[in-house]
Amino acid sequence: MTDTALAARTGDGETLLPPDLSDAHLAAVTAQLAAGAAENDRTAEFPWAGIQVVHDAGLLRAGIGPAHGGHPLTVVDTVRLFQALGQGDPSVALLTAMTVFQHRAQALAPWWPDELYRRVVADSLTRPVLLNAVRAEPEWGAPARGGLPATTVRKVDGGWILNGRKGFATGSEGLAYHLVWATTSTDPDDDPLLAHAVVPATSAGIEVIRTWDHLGLRATSTHDVVYTDVFVPDENFRGVPLSRQRTDPGGGLGLGIAALYVGVARAAQAWFVTFANERVPTSLGRPIATTERIQSVAGEIEVQLIQAEEVLLGLAARVDADDPAAARKTLAGKLIATRAAVTAVQTAVAALGNPALTRHNPLQRHLRDVLCSRVHPPQDDAALIITGRASLSR
Repeated sequence: MTDTALAARTGDGETLLPPDLSDAHLAAVTAQLAAGAAENDRTAEFPWAGIQVVHDAGLLRAGIGPAHGGHPLTVVDTVRLFQALGQGDPSVALLTAMTVFQHRAQALAPWWPDELYRRVVADSLTRPVLLNAVRAEPEWGAPARGGLPATTVRKVDGGWILNGRKGFATGSEGLAYHLVWATTSTDPDDDPLLAHAVVPATSAGIEVIRTWDHLGLRATSTHDVVYTDVFVPDENFRGVPLSRQRTDPGGGLGLGIAALYVGVARAAQAWFVTFANERVPTSLGRPIATTERIQSVAGEIEVQLIQAEEVLLGLAARVDADDPAAARKTLAGKLIATRAAVTAVQTAVAALGNPALTRHNPLQRHLRDVLCSRVHPPQDDAALIITGRASLSR
């Protein structure tokens, strides 16, 4: 793909062409990703070929804001994008989501050093540039549960020294930049500074520990990462006191993660439909799709997925319209959609028996992948507690 195809020259500099989010383009990318998904799951190696597909399709640059030559990304289009990618290969979809969400966060509330972010955007024209916020820790868990990280930064001349170990660092082996959540002190009484330290992957002192051997999303490279005396330039850590911390602007983009898993369920449904129409038991003499039992199962799967899609797209449209009530419902929306996706896949598995759990059939892979929806924040119990407290306060 030429630079001309990636960007158009304007009087003010270089402007990225808007990503093609048409149904036809997304369907083509879904098909390309699906062709490599089984092999990525089998080997659990970093899915560079799939990432290249997304990059070549212009989708890895989605979310870059107008201030840097990009275009606004609506929440509705975010849902559509990640459902399509998740239907193709959810590991590639998750890696893409982490990058797109960082671009979108930068567009909403800029915090990167400007010159460095401009370099990221420029590099993104010619190669995949993967970003992710590396936050969780083996002992601490996830920041959503509260507390302070054990990963620290110490001030030195011209910058900071970063030390710590992070767990579940999605994309670890392929990141261009680690955005490492760190603090100046692990004692909350100190009112320490906290922020993401922007750490280029080429920095000395970074070691990826290959700990990720998971049931699903096996190719996401969600390994541990150890940071030992990593130098961080002064401007790459802009700490905010603990007492003044605010929730990062999400803009409803968490709905995109839920949509990824609805995409997995749609892939499972597609295989179920094909199998039901091709499976002709000798005792029946016709496809099992002609039986009321399978027709009822197919109906249950479709109803679950309609529910998930309508909730996600409906909330997304209202968030785009700046409806504050919808923004408050996104946690519940994620829960509803992912529960429906899991139910849809489990329904297909239960109906087909052994063929559904046979390793050379993809349905078992879709089941393993869709179950991973439960670990993404907010996890089910947290979403229910937050939603429950809000309803009780009324």
